[in-house]
Amino acid sequence: MAKPDTRRLDREIQQTTSKLTAVQKREMWPLTGRERRAVLAALAGGSYKVVRGNSPARAERKLETAWGSAETRLSAEISALQIERQRIVHEAATAKAAKRCSGWW
Repeated sequence: MAKPDTRRLDREIQQTTSKLTAVQKREMWPLTGRERRAVLAALAGGSYKVVRGNSPARAERKLETAWGSAETRLSAEISALQIERQRIVHEAATAKAAKRCSGWW
């Protein structure tokens, strides 16, 4: 019996990991539309407050919340993909063991 085909999942895990790394570096490209709008709105609100001479504390919290939610989403995707990969490997191992047990008897 051949090894289980996990190439697709491995590629998705690698892509999602690179997206998570980019989000941790505060790059915009891996964000969804909603997350991108939240980040830009917080940036605009904070810059407006700074120009007016006020404290941008609330905008900074919103910005950190937006980045944190993006990191959380990507981490959850990675763990779900890893669980799915593990399930496929486990099923293949179970099938292989069942085939060996049936043997030549």
